[in-house]
Amino acid sequence: MRPLLAIAAFGLLIALSGCASDDPNRRAKTGAAIGAVTGAVLGHQMDSDKGRFIGAAVGAMAGAAVGNYMDKQQRELEEQLAEEQRRNEIELQRLKNDVLKVNLSSEVSFDVDEADIKPGFYGSLNKLASVLAKYDSTIVHVIGHTDSSGSDSYNQQLSERRARSVKDYLSANGVAAGRIRTEGRGESEPRATNATPEGRAQNRRVEIYLKPLVEGRENEAYAPPGAQERR
Repeated sequence: MRPLLAIAAFGLLIALSGCASDDPNRRAKTGAAIGAVTGAVLGHQMDSDKGRFIGAAVGAMAGAAVGNYMDKQQRELEEQLAEEQRRNEIELQRLKNDVLKVNLSSEVSFDVDEADIKPGFYGSLNKLASVLAKYDSTIVHVIGHTDSSGSDSYNQQLSERRARSVKDYLSANGVAAGRIRTEGRGESEPRATNATPEGRAQNRRVEIYLKPLVEGRENEAYAPPGAQERR
């Protein structure tokens, strides 16, 4: 075993041994520990001086396999989340470069001005997590958005907290934390007008972008989603 992998495995053992069986946060701690090991292994693939990947990152796919892989992931997401899509609670889109976008309506996922996920939405997130855990050759970007009510700084912080809440829930339910990136964009990217209650409701949301990890282009998967992914 390579030295880094041995160290990472030892660190995981220590982390898990510290999670008592009766600890109510054991699942979240376990997910975080696994994510830390994943991050360490992926970090070993980086040239720290130049910020470039050395060889293929763990889980990276050959370019020719990406389309089929993302097709399968999309079909499973559509099957698992069919009821949520019918109720307009979750939207699923295929974007450029085989990126998948999952939009979570805040009307069902969060109370107004809150960052704690509504218990009634756990079932939907469990379905999402089960698919994301299976298709682990994607990097998961969780991005929070708000409407324009309140100050810019407050909305920015709220959007960040909501993104972290979704990450924590996914990582506690099987998605390696090392695969998940979070970001808050506050009120800066509205989908609709903030002049009406209906428009503000559309602007309060969390978006999840699933970017394939492709050999030789690993940095693209880790880069925050930009305008090119939303076209």
